[in-house]
Amino acid sequence: MLRYEILPVTPFQQNCSLVWCDQTQEAALVDPGGEIPRLLAAVKARGLTLKALWLTHAHIDHAGATGQLAREHGLPIVGPHPGDQYWIDGLPEQSRMFGFPQAEAFVPTRWLADGDTVQLGKETVQVRHCPGHTPGHVVFYSPTAQRAFVGDVLFAGSIGRTDFPGGNYDQLIASITQRLWPLGEDTVFIPGHGPESTFGQERRSNPFVADAALSRGR
Repeated sequence: MLRYEILPVTPFQQNCSLVWCDQTQEAALVDPGGEIPRLLAAVKARGLTLKALWLTHAHIDHAGATGQLAREHGLPIVGPHPGDQYWIDGLPEQSRMFGFPQAEAFVPTRWLADGDTVQLGKETVQVRHCPGHTPGHVVFYSPTAQRAFVGDVLFAGSIGRTDFPGGNYDQLIASITQRLWPLGEDTVFIPGHGPESTFGQERRSNPFVADAALSRGR
């Protein structure tokens, strides 16, 4: 089964996730935004073999350490969707704007699209393209673990911002209701910031996307 550990990194406390197949001990880092020594120490502490870097999107707090990690350790970069290339190209400028360590631009080893899968050991993880926060945002979903790594699409009690370049509120709501809700109410999601929740809980109580709230807005 897919296992994971949440590792908040950067001053933005972004939830980088160390994910691994418990049969093969092969691992990936989802959204390695920074603090490389800490991330590598977590991999070593669990006796894992780091095989890939997975990106939900290319904002600095999610992707800032990706280029350096890939270059120094020969790791493939998987994701996001091509719609985020301009965010990747702008990583050096993003790091200067927000006072982060200098970030490297890169070209992903593999772009992702809706319906793709990624393999980690014996685990197959599904990909959903969920634009709105950024045009190229993707979500990683493990059916066996009933876990979704959703980046900044959805949070416990909130949703992703849409006021950055390329953001689109209507797209974001559609991504949540059409791409995430069908994954099941019992699915636990790991957001880019803050605590975990379930899709069912957010459908009941999230003021932005609860079923009742969306019905009132129609």
